[in-house]
Amino acid sequence: MTERLNVVGANVPRHDALAKVTGRARYVADLPCDGAWVGGALWSRTPRARVRNIVFSPDFDWSRVTVITARDLPGPNEVHMIKDDYPILAGDEISYIGQAIALVAAPDKQTIEEALGAMRPDLEELPPVLSVEASLAKEAVIWGEDNVQAHYRIEHGDLEEAFSRSDVIIEETYRTHHQEHLYLETNGMFAHPRPDGGVIVEGSLQCPYYVARALAHALGLPLEKVTMRQTETGGAFGGKEDYPSVLAIQTALLSMKSGKPVRMVLERREDIDVTTKRHPSVIRHRTGVTRDGVILAAEIDIIFDGGAFSTMSPVVLSRGVLHAWSAYRLPNARIVGRALATNTAPNGAFRGFGAPQTVFAMERQMDRIARELGLSPLEVRRKNLLKTGDTLPCGQVLRSAYAGLVLERALDISGYEEKHGKQQEDDRILRGVGVSVFLHGGGFTGAGEEKISGRAAVEVADDGIVEVLVSSTEMGQGAATVLPQIAAEVLSLPAWKVRHPNPDTSRVPDSGPTVASRTTMMVGKILQDAAKDMRATLTGEAAKNAGVLPESILWENGRLASGGRDLGSFEELALQYKEEHGKPLRGEGVYNPPSDCQWNEAEYRGDAYKDYAWACDVVEVEIDADTLELRVPHVTSVVEIGKAVHPMLAEGQVIGGTLQALGWGAMEEVRMEKGRYRNNSVSTYIIPTAVDAPEFTVEIAETPSPFGPWGAKGLGELPMDGGAPALAAAVEDALGVFATELPLTSDRLHALLRQRRK
Repeated sequence: MTERLNVVGANVPRHDALAKVTGRARYVADLPCDGAWVGGALWSRTPRARVRNIVFSPDFDWSRVTVITARDLPGPNEVHMIKDDYPILAGDEISYIGQAIALVAAPDKQTIEEALGAMRPDLEELPPVLSVEASLAKEAVIWGEDNVQAHYRIEHGDLEEAFSRSDVIIEETYRTHHQEHLYLETNGMFAHPRPDGGVIVEGSLQCPYYVARALAHALGLPLEKVTMRQTETGGAFGGKEDYPSVLAIQTALLSMKSGKPVRMVLERREDIDVTTKRHPSVIRHRTGVTRDGVILAAEIDIIFDGGAFSTMSPVVLSRGVLHAWSAYRLPNARIVGRALATNTAPNGAFRGFGAPQTVFAMERQMDRIARELGLSPLEVRRKNLLKTGDTLPCGQVLRSAYAGLVLERALDISGYEEKHGKQQEDDRILRGVGVSVFLHGGGFTGAGEEKISGRAAVEVADDGIVEVLVSSTEMGQGAATVLPQIAAEVLSLPAWKVRHPNPDTSRVPDSGPTVASRTTMMVGKILQDAAKDMRATLTGEAAKNAGVLPESILWENGRLASGGRDLGSFEELALQYKEEHGKPLRGEGVYNPPSDCQWNEAEYRGDAYKDYAWACDVVEVEIDADTLELRVPHVTSVVEIGKAVHPMLAEGQVIGGTLQALGWGAMEEVRMEKGRYRNNSVSTYIIPTAVDAPEFTVEIAETPSPFGPWGAKGLGELPMDGGAPALAAAVEDALGVFATELPLTSDRLHALLRQRRK
């Protein structure tokens, strides 16, 4: 019998909508504070150099400002991340353009600009390493012993024997490029010194406890003397997972040394210059197949450009490696992944987290196989799709697989088979259609969720509203609506009776970071248990006071009843509980790991993810035959996500993520020259706007998972994975050229056509 749900599955109003559309929402730049100073940094203008000295002009009155260099740091010169290799400030050596050399705080912006202009680093320039090829060749060793920031290797089956049985061996190399997050609100932090020697930091971020721990590490403080509060966050896409720790430390240092509140908000050009991007990649495929298109052997070599320091590169590369097979069966495989250091700004987390790069390469390789064998892209995909019971190269046996479901449904909706291969031309417009099938693991890789052991709580506030206490942040994706829906469903309350306050580490338990498509699936499940704990507590209290058995009590529409007798409303009973016990009604939950999921970190084998979401994109393109200007008129996307807690928000995630993927695939090009970003403004870095957005047909398939609340799986990153390869396949259908590199700008299409003519 299907459970009847009242709130979960409903399109309730967004909880943060009114404050944002009326302008009442306060971002870090809006926070009022009389007497706050302004923070700034002296950024490096060279990619690699030895620091001899910092020269301070005697013409400036340095008593007017607070200055901090690497020599002034109270703790280690490192930002605590996965590997503590990222310096707070450049010490003896500069490693990329945009690295902070010194910090300054001043009463106003004019003074800080004067101070920064009166500082000059005395440098000895060194030859930089600006490409992964140069890094791999060890033209200079700039990180560790060999420039390798992270390395993974997965082997499955007998690869060489399978290659010997293959009728055809197909080799190709694929390249992807940087992508700038370009969130609406730049990175910003606001620090206040605490009377007890600690610090309060407020800011735009995704992961409050990541930042709090980084602050404690750098400042030499116990964690309880550090308070990290999330302000309204105007977008993130992964770009506020790693860099906020850097900026929070820098702002806190200035605040504690000056004794003043200090606000440090990056200008747009600064933000683009110094923050992380999507990792560029070079991915080589060597695939052995039968003449009818069945894959027997696959060798995949993955190189990510990590930039100067590792930041999130180890885990981004890990996910890239573990999604390198996309939605296809590779019975014999060897997958090797390396992240290499270069003298460019560090690369880090970005929606999709390494999977878009490797899925692009795998999907393109499927199209290459079809092209080489004279088969249709669909025929090759259908023969190799993962099915329930298949074993992934990492050794995970799939409990469920929905690649076939999403593919066939997307084909049916889009009319792909009627359109593909026609190379239609009408009024000098060439038309084509392409398809991609892909998956994305929900939550942290392997035993990551077990290591975090996330916690959540719900508590009744003084106004009778239930508050969701988690460290998961709202950053535009809808967490402030979806998480209250989950708690409200358990407590039989309307959604508006539950709220999600911005996390404050002095108040909320650590439920883990807002990353890895884990908020709804993983944190939502812990929150569901916390709400059940609250429900059980209140049921017991109501039963005791009414003299009835707890199992006789029914919860409905915000009221409790037993045997037809009304016992009171939730608010009345919660108030009564507080009066009797002297504390608010509260429920708590902790992550409960499934016993049948096993992961061996040393061998990198086992259940890489608790469950996977599946999707298929069909992208249609129109290309001007004269200018080769590309347009996407329509996209069909079918996603299988277990259960849509809020269907409208889920559809919005699919549309937003797919449009971001199309931008990466078609127009977003980070131009670099000698380690410097050349197009570091919103006028020169082009992203899709509403004018560029295609018409979307989105269908959500629901096959509940045992690992999420009411069967929900992760969704946020999934749509980023499939748009670019489907776009490239559509371009191939329209122009007859095979693209191995992104973005597919008019210039690149011209080059591909010239290459084909030769």
